[in-house]
Amino acid sequence: MLDSLPTWLQYLTAIGLIVFSYVLTGRWFARAMYSIAGETQTTYDDIVVKRVKPQRLALIAPLTVIYLFAYLIPNPDVEEFVRRIVLVLGLWLVILTVSGLLDAINDIYESRREFSGVSVKGYFDLITILLVGLGVILTISLLTGQSPLALLAGLGALMAVLILIFRDTILSLVASVQISTNDLVKEGDWIEVPSYDADGDVVDISLHQIKVQNWDKTISYIPTYRLTEVAFKNWRGMSDSGGRRIKRSIHIDEGTVRFCDRDAVERLGEIELIREYVEQMTAVAAPSPMSSDGAPTDRSLTNIGAFRAYVSEYLRRHPHVREDMPLLVRELAPSPEGLPIEVYAFTNTVVWSEYEDIQAEIFDHLMAVVPDFDLRVFQQPSGADFSRFVAGT
Repeated sequence: MLDSLPTWLQYLTAIGLIVFSYVLTGRWFARAMYSIAGETQTTYDDIVVKRVKPQRLALIAPLTVIYLFAYLIPNPDVEEFVRRIVLVLGLWLVILTVSGLLDAINDIYESRREFSGVSVKGYFDLITILLVGLGVILTISLLTGQSPLALLAGLGALMAVLILIFRDTILSLVASVQISTNDLVKEGDWIEVPSYDADGDVVDISLHQIKVQNWDKTISYIPTYRLTEVAFKNWRGMSDSGGRRIKRSIHIDEGTVRFCDRDAVERLGEIELIREYVEQMTAVAAPSPMSSDGAPTDRSLTNIGAFRAYVSEYLRRHPHVREDMPLLVRELAPSPEGLPIEVYAFTNTVVWSEYEDIQAEIFDHLMAVVPDFDLRVFQQPSGADFSRFVAGT
């Protein structure tokens, strides 16, 4: 190519071409790619440029010039060594570029509006691992001059060692297929994994690990293959249903549960939410014996029953409680902490803060209305209770 030129001019020309190719591609080409991506309206080309890194890809041009002018090196052994090094560097530049392109495809896939949270990053990670493995084999082949097929044949004896080395990768690959096939976890899901102290949103699923951002803003990393081996809870069903469950009890002092006397019946009958219930219960002719204090009582109506009816009707009329989902007000077995009256209902929102506000509003109201039924909320005696008792004596 430059045989007709003096030796010093050949070297100078080769160096000049190397520098020119680097400036042309590494500077102008890379900058042009960034500029074009920044001027377009779509974000896809920005993602590709960011991941592929044109300045790295542009290094292939000066490497090509070095390979072509390696014959100028007087020592044949050095010439051959330089050519092999250039081929190895070019090989890894291509591998890095393909890996960056796969990352760009994954980013574009996850940035789409219709992205459902099903991650494919694990499959791209597997392709990258295969590319790296192929690159290692080709690198050894280029440096040693042996055939890649001969190297692959020799790997058979090392298969047991390779399985041991890549154990986690193999397990993670199988787990990724199970997670994807059975739709166990998607990006954006709220999961709880007690064994890893993880409780929050899944922000990334890769071949080897699942990244969870906990509610306290800490990050938990769970090996992908471990997620199929340990117990975990996925709250996606709750989010998709549009309603979040309220399951909480008010403990009533059992000593305040009694039949309603005539005055109590009249007073409770004035409450709009249970007026119909009181009328239905008192319409049943029942003996009206005298209570312990000599006042007539109605055996068909109890204050705890009226309270349960009130809570049930209050929830049915509440604007933030789902009527199309289970709604129960049930009396649980008495315990040393009193008689539990449990509210089992669903809110019409799954937003955490809104859910907590609705739940607090409901129980604020119920706790305040308990005395209207001549009932008392049970609580363990505190120091203030004992001090009043001592003062009273």
